[in-house]
Amino acid sequence: MNHDAVAPEGSKLSTRSAYYIFTLLFLLYFFDYVDRTIVTSVAPFIRDEWGLTDMQSGLLMSVVYWSIVAFVFPVSIIVDRWSRKKTVGVMALLWTFAMVACAFTRSFPQLLMARGAIGVGEAGYAPAGTAMLSGLFPPEKRSRMMGFWNIAIPLGTAVGIGLGGFIATHWGWRHAFGLVALPGAIVAILFFFVKDYKTVELVKTAGANDTGKGKIQMSKMDIVREFIHTPSLMLTNVGFIGCIFVNNAIIFWMPTYFHRTGGISISEAGVKTSMLMILALVGLPLGGWLADMWFRKRVSARLLFPAITTALNAVAIFIGISLLTGQAQFLTLLLMGVLASAFAPAAITATQEAIHPGLRAISYSLCVVVQNLFGASMAPIVIGKLSDLYGIQTAMSVLPVFLVASALVFFAGSLFYARDLAKVEKVALEWE
Repeated sequence: MNHDAVAPEGSKLSTRSAYYIFTLLFLLYFFDYVDRTIVTSVAPFIRDEWGLTDMQSGLLMSVVYWSIVAFVFPVSIIVDRWSRKKTVGVMALLWTFAMVACAFTRSFPQLLMARGAIGVGEAGYAPAGTAMLSGLFPPEKRSRMMGFWNIAIPLGTAVGIGLGGFIATHWGWRHAFGLVALPGAIVAILFFFVKDYKTVELVKTAGANDTGKGKIQMSKMDIVREFIHTPSLMLTNVGFIGCIFVNNAIIFWMPTYFHRTGGISISEAGVKTSMLMILALVGLPLGGWLADMWFRKRVSARLLFPAITTALNAVAIFIGISLLTGQAQFLTLLLMGVLASAFAPAAITATQEAIHPGLRAISYSLCVVVQNLFGASMAPIVIGKLSDLYGIQTAMSVLPVFLVASALVFFAGSLFYARDLAKVEKVALEWE
């Protein structure tokens, strides 16, 4: 396979520098999720002190995601048109200061606003980090590096939940917010001094009627057409919806499912669910590595792999939820824990490769908006409503339907991927 047809990166960055930047990106993503989820374990302490309702406690988590959805697209424009490292550094400092502000709040509205500021600071990080990683590593390594990078999400989530409760128990919930902010600030400052590639000019090769002009500046309509006329990219974004819907449904409702159907305590049910989700630490890097191996032989593998793993996940959940009980069920669902995240590295990489290099952050920001609006935010509500009407067993049994739909969408995207990749503007990145 000719990888020059994918992207002639032309990087002047040393391997050592690339992995140093990757390490800082990983740490920032890790602390991002520590800060984002720590409220989960400190919420009972806040609720007791201020007399909050369960809905108010839930808002402290939800407001972060709403802020991300609201700000991710405009911030991604700044990322693509200004600087990835400067934007990431500034926003990392913003969510760090917002975490410190949480420690000094004296009322629920104040804390809610501080939590919202955390979401603003985190809004552009995933698109900026994704765009930067796409420039750091060649196509044949991108999926596996995306996989390793995204390990920071379950790891940071687990640490945030566990550490928050420990600190709050021993020193108070305010210290939980304040102490975890410090390491994020240190890494954010270090990030200002790493190398970054220059802002990619939004130009395209002149068409047949513009011979002799070489490159021409892209208009706003050219940018819109860049997305609309890339069916594999649009289908990838849609494919994310079902996968994220199911993953969030599992996170939110699986403890309840185990409790009601297995007759175990909520505490034990939570532990069992955590065991399922922690397997993302295996699924993410393994999925990225396998996808890259296949990509070397077949370009369309970038989306065929998410299609296959998502379909297999549908089978695992169907067998586990609908056909089995007890230990056999749990062992089958452990496979689900691996497959649930295996699709992500290749699918994320597809959002970067199938678009003009100067639009990478914007590309992933659109994916973030779609998956959060129609996937993550809808799952608890839809499954909850189905549970109210038909019971938790029936509600969870419909999850494979969403995965089958996503698998078909990813497969449809794979049919266009090679063609879309071939028409991507070839740009050699200049590092400074």
